[in-house]
Amino acid sequence: MTLRMQNPVDIVIEHEAWEAVGLDRLAQEAACAALAHLGLDPGEFELCVMACDDARIAELNGTFRDKPRPTNVLSWPAVDLQPDAAGEPPDLAEADPELGDIAIAWETCNAEAAAMGKPLADHVRHLLVHGILHLLGYDHIRDEDAALMEGLEVAILGEMGLANPYLLDGA
Repeated sequence: MTLRMQNPVDIVIEHEAWEAVGLDRLAQEAACAALAHLGLDPGEFELCVMACDDARIAELNGTFRDKPRPTNVLSWPAVDLQPDAAGEPPDLAEADPELGDIAIAWETCNAEAAAMGKPLADHVRHLLVHGILHLLGYDHIRDEDAALMEGLEVAILGEMGLANPYLLDGA
């Protein structure tokens, strides 16, 4: 296991395939873009990304969500910021400087990127932005919340020079 410390992102690499992806840089870019877009100073926040394999994320998904199967990304916010009213943004003034933890799975992410015909780095940045938004209280269970969260993802990724991930043709 390799531990790399970066501000605002700490990276824990549990699966060696992540070493070749440049996850340190991708996570830093995603965190800085997401936090800055929301008017937050990236230097005031921390989060941890664990880069693992499908077996590990399936174990975590089973333990924390009662879904013992692989998924692409999981997140554990330090503070529950999700608003009660559907479609309302969280109160980011209540965010803990230690935002929480994200786990991302190699095989699932790699397979999804290949299936979509997009670079793995772009897909990883999207999933990290998605996970960071979860840490900040955004969710996609209710339709109104999903619209808000996806709109933020598209805007943040656009600022990073990435295409809208929700368009099937990648346009």
